[in-house]
Amino acid sequence: MSFQLAPPRSQYVTMRDGCRLAVDVYVPQSATTAVENSFPTLVFFTPYYRRFKLRPGGVGEANPNTGKFRDFFVPRGYAVVVVDVRGTGASFGTRDGFRSPRERDDSREIADWIVAQSWSNGTIGATGISYLGAAADFLASTGHRAVKAIAPISSVWDTYADNYFPGGIQLKSLTRVYDELMIGLDHDRRDILRQFSYFSNPDFEGPQPVDGDPEGALVSAAIKEHLNNFRQTDFMAEFRFREEGLPYDPEFTSASISPYSVAHEMHPDVAILSVSGWLDGAGYMNGAISRYLTKKDNPRHLLLGPWDHGARIDVSPWRRAIEPDFPLLGELLRFFDTYLMGLDTGLHEEAPIHYFAVHAEQWRAAESWPPISAQQSFFLAPDGRLAKVASSAGEDRYQVDFTLGTGTETRYERIAGIDSRQYYADWQGRTEKMLSYTSEPLETAGELAGHGLVDLWISSSERDAALFVYLTEVEADGSERYVTEGLLRALHRKEQAAPETYRSTWPFRSFTRADAAPLDPGVIERIRIPLLPVAWRFSAGSRIRLSVAGADDDHCGQVPHGRPPLLKILRGGASASRLELPLQMCERTT
Repeated sequence: MSFQLAPPRSQYVTMRDGCRLAVDVYVPQSATTAVENSFPTLVFFTPYYRRFKLRPGGVGEANPNTGKFRDFFVPRGYAVVVVDVRGTGASFGTRDGFRSPRERDDSREIADWIVAQSWSNGTIGATGISYLGAAADFLASTGHRAVKAIAPISSVWDTYADNYFPGGIQLKSLTRVYDELMIGLDHDRRDILRQFSYFSNPDFEGPQPVDGDPEGALVSAAIKEHLNNFRQTDFMAEFRFREEGLPYDPEFTSASISPYSVAHEMHPDVAILSVSGWLDGAGYMNGAISRYLTKKDNPRHLLLGPWDHGARIDVSPWRRAIEPDFPLLGELLRFFDTYLMGLDTGLHEEAPIHYFAVHAEQWRAAESWPPISAQQSFFLAPDGRLAKVASSAGEDRYQVDFTLGTGTETRYERIAGIDSRQYYADWQGRTEKMLSYTSEPLETAGELAGHGLVDLWISSSERDAALFVYLTEVEADGSERYVTEGLLRALHRKEQAAPETYRSTWPFRSFTRADAAPLDPGVIERIRIPLLPVAWRFSAGSRIRLSVAGADDDHCGQVPHGRPPLLKILRGGASASRLELPLQMCERTT
């Protein structure tokens, strides 16, 4: 049966504490009968307006946040519900934190409301990008029996390590820019929103009132309440240590705003599709992988593509077009058709993991993560070399420069709402200001897939340091291409076994105050830094380069403040610093 997309029904739904949430409902309309059927529902919880009001005669997509999902799924037989989370859009209330636990409680009540509607068949799925993806996790974690499938896209598992404090280092630029974005939205500051391409349409006139508020009096009252919302710059500064409570509320920690902390309450029959990309911020791909590894008893699938945050851009230097040609919406449809519609889509016969190998420009299938077990070691050697065998003992020194940055074409811009279109095209020459080690030309091509690891024997002249490590391919003609990176605050160097609620295949850190320890200046310690995962094909004749730095002024705060450390790295002998890569070398061709 074919369906049509009709204008939404819009209303307030009242929560347990009296807070009214604005809801848009899109119900498939039959082209042949006026009788309303019942449908599975996809629900989206957004802080970015469920819908903008357009000025009279205005044009443009009124729902830039979820419109493409609405247009795709409603004609295919899914009801779509879009909710302004409390304290945003046309909803009342205030936001007491980023991904507040109150929103999780609201999502359970919205699910109750959905299944009570005549157009609902009692089955619910959830998806969405970033904040909305985490909301899908939280909805499933309520244990609501109607929730049968979720597909978090570019979504964190741990808000601390995957998002705002990767490696324990605060992303200062993200915090600042995101705060500005939310002021623009929550306070209806259209002058601010014009700076963000997603919301810059001059025909936007704030959040769309619900159907029962034609003059906008209620939405104006709601926006007045939003003026009391938390500020991101103040809020995130409270979470210097993971799982440490707010001074006034010890129960509210970074775990409170992270799906891993409540995922054990998710029913084991809830199907999960985790989606991320190789340049998806500073850890969203880790979040997707950890979700997949942790929820081993659930039906689960993992999709990792050549994408940035939200899979908006193909980040491969060898891309055929700026926008991805992968049919992500079609893959989401197949997933929900399988687990919400009960259709035989062939999904169960496929490998659970699919990932894209950059430069090979091919998709790969895998039964488990990591997909490549082979390990290649490259040892730091004299004269800036990466060698296949360890050299005699020696050391290199590097004076950290706090002015060093990585530019504005990085993995960090898109997560701050910046409409990036190209990535690391300006990387050439940046590693010259870092401590770099370069291999001999590769005799054959080799394919990397998974998390590399930088294993350093290192000391600092200061009691703390921020360690940034970069993996680069230097092609035969000297062209330098960024591959991936890792970062770690030395204060958080202690490793421990990952808990059952937070599985990983890379070194795990708690980032808690209890495990934090200052360095002893000048004392050598072994510190292992995982690289962010990637699948990348190195060409025969290319060289592999590892670069070490102590700052990224374009994105991260200084560590320690005003005291650029002098780093000493040991190489060879009993303290052989090295780079370990899950790298499968190709057979030599004749």
